[in-house]
Amino acid sequence: MEQDDAVIGCTGEVLIGTRGSGGPGEVLVRVRGGSETFLAWSEEPLPRGARVLVVDSRGTRQVDVIEWSDPLDELGLGTG
Repeated sequence: MEQDDAVIGCTGEVLIGTRGSGGPGEVLVRVRGGSETFLAWSEEPLPRGARVLVVDSRGTRQVDVIEWSDPLDELGLGTG
């Protein structure tokens, strides 16, 4: 299982809510000039629609994510 370094640091949206230690969900991540889906693991459950940041790759299209709020959005400079 080789780590996918290209996805680390990318943002995305939860498609199927994560369950924390109960299991993964699914996220749509903007990466490589497009969007790709990954199984997503998080420490805390995250609901569908939550914005996330990929913090690690587990290989085989699996990532670790945290909830993400773009600080530029608060300044009106984010991409939305």
